[in-house]
Amino acid sequence: MFKGLGGMGDMAKMVKAAQQMQTRMAEMQEQLAAMIVTGEAGAGLVKVEATAKGDLTALSIDASIFRPEDKEVVEDLILAAVKDAQKRAADRAQEEMQKLSSELGLPADIKLPF
Repeated sequence: MFKGLGGMGDMAKMVKAAQQMQTRMAEMQEQLAAMIVTGEAGAGLVKVEATAKGDLTALSIDASIFRPEDKEVVEDLILAAVKDAQKRAADRAQEEMQKLSSELGLPADIKLPF
């Protein structure tokens, strides 16, 4: 196609690949925003839902833990569930990024922005 232009053919390939990666990254962002992960604490007494991007979307607390003397325990369980949901979201986002990197033929350890 670009015969006689030296490395211009390779440059056109690189630009096309970069555009494809940018499109795929945008799609990935939309998919991560739609994926829901659930974090929990206290054997499921407190549950938190979040998107795979880490945005918290729901909180569920089992009614059996509503006793005034257990206030600090409930607060700790909520924090633990939130942290669990955020970790699961980060793990899921990393898994999806590794799949995308593999599909695009990029090294597995490449750090792409989110």
